Amino acid sequence: FGKMGGGFRVLHLVRPFLSFLPEVQTADRKVPFREKVIYTVISLFIFLVCSQLPLYGIHSTTGADPFYWMRVILASNRGTVMELGITPIVTSGLVMQLLAGSKIIEVDNNVREDRALLNGAQKLLGILIAVGEAVAYVLSGMYGSVGQLGVGNAILIIIQLCFAGIIVICLDELLQKGYGLGSGISLFIATNICENIIWKAFSPTTINSGRGAEFEDKVRALREAFYRQNLPNVTNLLATVLIFLIVIYFQGFRVVLPVRSKNARGQQGSYPIKLFYTSNMPIILQSALVSNLYFISQLLHRKYSGNFFVDMLGKWKESEYGGGQSIPVGGIAYYITAPSSLADMAANPFHALFYLVFMLSACALFSKTWIEVSGSSARDVAKQLKEQQMVMPGHRESNLQKELNRYIPTAAAFGGICIGALTVLADFMGAIGSGTGILLAVTIIYQYFETFEKERASELGFFAFTVGDASGLYRTRSFDVLRACRLFNTVRKN
Repeated sequence: FGKMGGGFRVLHLVRPFLSFLPEVQTADRKVPFREKVIYTVISLFIFLVCSQLPLYGIHSTTGADPFYWMRVILASNRGTVMELGITPIVTSGLVMQLLAGSKIIEVDNNVREDRALLNGAQKLLGILIAVGEAVAYVLSGMYGSVGQLGVGNAILIIIQLCFAGIIVICLDELLQKGYGLGSGISLFIATNICENIIWKAFSPTTINSGRGAEFEDKVRALREAFYRQNLPNVTNLLATVLIFLIVIYFQGFRVVLPVRSKNARGQQGSYPIKLFYTSNMPIILQSALVSNLYFISQLLHRKYSGNFFVDMLGKWKESEYGGGQSIPVGGIAYYITAPSSLADMAANPFHALFYLVFMLSACALFSKTWIEVSGSSARDVAKQLKEQQMVMPGHRESNLQKELNRYIPTAAAFGGICIGALTVLADFMGAIGSGTGILLAVTIIYQYFETFEKERASELGFFAFTVGDASGLYRTRSFDVLRACRLFNTVRKN
């Protein structure tokens, strides 16, 4: 599939569109650390403004939100210009990564033209996805029926959503091309989650609980502050802080393998294999799977409620506290959702056990699968190290893959299980922002901390050869995780 007759390749179909696609030129100089921080802050400011800017022309955003469960990982905000969030760029990136990893399309990352074509293909696919989603949102009646909106307003809404999608793609590319720190995807997700956690923890919004005037019962007030149900409380806040600390502690677990260059005598470095080898990819893929199942289940339940197979997939009801949220009360969707409280766990132990087994199994499976399709398995790492003339002292070059095989598959599977276990722990403790959100936020923030340290070390002139994160989604724009292995040669060339 990747190559057709006469040497024609599927990626060549992108060539005619490259001149029309928006592009940020790669930095032709070393951008100072302070300047990178400024670019990063400006990009974040633009994203936050778009997240609060309401769509012009919409009629209504009331009623159930079918994408409620997906917004935490998509950095989207309902009814605003950033309605689509990072959906187009993440979806296009994952699709191209899977196509390249499974060899359906042929890509040689050592060839500059191939890298340009792959990036162009991802960008083109992202724009097409943005257009498709914008049209689907309008036609599905999320902002009111097309008849109520009018054709002019409907087209205007589609244009706004598409333009916002292109802005996100350009901001991400700006940071990836050397002008900023990290990637736009990770920056926007972490910001969205942290904003959500802080708002829920310290929101001044009042909610009518229906109890009216109350006596000055201090004991009851303290009990409400720590243990009230269905709304954030002090216990939830403390649980959130505890999970943050636990995840940061586990980030330090790693096995450091020494490596040295065969060509440059005395040139040594290290290859750290982290416990979280695939970083937050398992929980992202698991969340994407569950969120899509929720979306399909809600649509079917709305139209075919009462059907045996639809009810088996999931039964839903509107949340008592509104906010456009529907909650699962039966079927598969219910059992793969975290119990709402410790009391709910005690009342339905099978639900809690099923959720625990599902999370651990799914995260371990996705982690193992990801290292194969993302090019970060022991075989791929050994190949990359050999291409860079890197060897491990005390080991033959032919034994490199065998030595890496002792650590990488175990780190991937066990790390995935740990990620799943921490997510379950956060959910069971009632941490604010959900276990998935907290795990994503902490791992991304920690990655930014590492990026800051590397930038500072680079400015001071230190040499380091460190790779050990198979999360291609947030590390590299073209999703080639092991490109970091070529850092030691390519930095000087560029």
